[in-house]
Amino acid sequence: MARIELDLAHAYRPNPRQDSDYALLPLKMTYRDGGAYALLGPSGCGKTTLLNIISGLVAPSQGSVRFDGVDMTPATPQQRNIAQVFQFPVIYDTMTVAENLAFPLRNRKVPEDQIKKRVGEIADMLDRRGLINQRASGLAADAKQKISPGRGLVRPDVSAVLFDEPLTVIDPHLKWQLRRNLKQIHRELRLTLIYVTHDQVEALTFADEVVVMTQGRAVQTGSADALFERPRHTFVGHFIGSPGMKFLPGARRTVGGAPAQHQHGQAMPAFR
Repeated sequence: MARIELDLAHAYRPNPRQDSDYALLPLKMTYRDGGAYALLGPSGCGKTTLLNIISGLVAPSQGSVRFDGVDMTPATPQQRNIAQVFQFPVIYDTMTVAENLAFPLRNRKVPEDQIKKRVGEIADMLDRRGLINQRASGLAADAKQKISPGRGLVRPDVSAVLFDEPLTVIDPHLKWQLRRNLKQIHRELRLTLIYVTHDQVEALTFADEVVVMTQGRAVQTGSADALFERPRHTFVGHFIGSPGMKFLPGARRTVGGAPAQHQHGQAMPAFR
């Protein structure tokens, strides 16, 4: 596992001059070793770009990525020792469930007795023990999706495991079940997990800390309680909760009677 520090911005077009030219506006962020985090926001807000910069699939146009204080900005995903789980399952249909889970370990020449033990542990955590000898080609889409996180989690030495909306093809009941499995795995293995989603229920029930993003900005980071009860930006108040907060224009007066200006973008207290 690793402590991940980001100090960067990213634009897909050359010579960005205004905010709208950036996929990610300048941000500083730290993910502590062994923490569970979610990147939460609507489509197009920069979540996946940020995840791909952490993994090394995308190089930031400005700034740096550090793992445990070491500059990893030019490093490949392999050099960063990252496991990434994508939106749609990447499973080898000709292999069994056990062989799919074991594949990352066999590539690293892990001894077979250790592979068997580790595969069994992850299969138990994901409730896949009963399917461990079944070929993946015979599995339904949601069953395959449960194997995909297992291939990322099976390596005990990874710097971080990154999830890019991994529950897309799973029905609501199984989503709840898999979130519970991931929470259990995090408690037991203490891996650094970063989870991208547009679903606030997924983010708030999975992560210890949630980064709320909109239009390339990380507008607030905090626990589920802090985001719900104490939003520091109007977007957070609107986006978190069902229904979201309602806002009315207003001004706060000081003891002397002079009006205090409300800073644009900062959330004022409101009833939900």
